[in-house]
Amino acid sequence: MAAGCAIAGLMTKHRIYSMSVASVYPHYLTKAEKKGRTKSEVDEVIRWLTGYDQAALDAGLAAKTNFEDFFANAPALNPARSLITGTICGVKIAEIEDPLMLEVRYLDKLIDELAKGRPMEKILRS
Repeated sequence: MAAGCAIAGLMTKHRIYSMSVASVYPHYLTKAEKKGRTKSEVDEVIRWLTGYDQAALDAGLAAKTNFEDFFANAPALNPARSLITGTICGVKIAEIEDPLMLEVRYLDKLIDELAKGRPMEKILRS
């Protein structure tokens, strides 16, 4: 999936960037909960990836922060996130060039791993 297309020499942003994290969050929960995982585990994965504490995560969701701002303002993107590999949405993570799309796909991959029953210590690359 292309992260944008060139128009008159400018890159247009992918529509996910302007979507609120809160609009996608219920889908993360549903995916995880269908497989017996919990909201607290979904939140733990997001906090691990971004460095937000629970209060800041809740505030970002309540404020309907978009993905671009959510990741731009993340207190401490986890350096171990580079250990997240594989394919998400048919795209190899290693081949994603757009830095913001890479962060979004890291999050997608972590939620997938959670939903597939992977142990939390492996999801969090401990």
